[in-house]
Amino acid sequence: MSQFPAATRIRFVLVGTQHPGNMGAAARALKTMGLARLVLVAPEKPLDEEAFRRSAGAEDVLGDAPVVSTLAEAVADCTLVLGCTARARRVQLEEFLPVDAAARAVDKAGQGAEVALVFGRERTGLTNEELQLCHAAVHIPSDPAFSSLNLAAAVQVLAYETRMRLLGQQPVVQAEEGLREQAASHEQLESFFGQLGQTLDEIDFHKGRAPESAMRKLRRLFLRAEPSEQEVRLLRGILADAQRMARLAQPKDPQG
Repeated sequence: MSQFPAATRIRFVLVGTQHPGNMGAAARALKTMGLARLVLVAPEKPLDEEAFRRSAGAEDVLGDAPVVSTLAEAVADCTLVLGCTARARRVQLEEFLPVDAAARAVDKAGQGAEVALVFGRERTGLTNEELQLCHAAVHIPSDPAFSSLNLAAAVQVLAYETRMRLLGQQPVVQAEEGLREQAASHEQLESFFGQLGQTLDEIDFHKGRAPESAMRKLRRLFLRAEPSEQEVRLLRGILADAQRMARLAQPKDPQG
């Protein structure tokens, strides 16, 4: 058990890791900073002797790491997901430096939220579809002349900044129990986005235009707003009524 309660609510997620040894080295990077939550998403190869050898004393962190098939599954209960990437490419996300990402992660975890820091494949990083599941991006400002950063080294940078934030953390003032609203989980938000996309189709919002651009912008808007569970339920109620009205407005089949 970590000496910092917030640390128990921060997970480091490795997506599609290609070399088992890098998973072991990442586990070691976490343990040196007093962190222990590692999640593996669809690694190309299973954990092997090299992975445990490179964990070098962090065999418990590596051995306890759950293996799941998708990033959505890995972060379903999270209310903050930060994706570590060289650049956000076509997915326009707010970008944080590691020190600022760690501050946001620790502060959020200190309020009782589940937080994920996500790292992609060694060669290609996170896909645009995976970045869309993130609330913001984290960019490590390495030298542009030699910007390639080993996966475990990137994990170490974020783990170090997380520990520094934990060490200097001030107590978070909690809202009164009766006034505090539970933030919507990643899974709840993804269900909302699914219904939002269906509704926009049913009311012919896109008018023949490709829906991807509008949905990307709407995702950014709602992820930035960090709605609570109650607010998501309200929004989904509005969408349900809009869907009902769209069905009523459809012309009836004269043969029906």
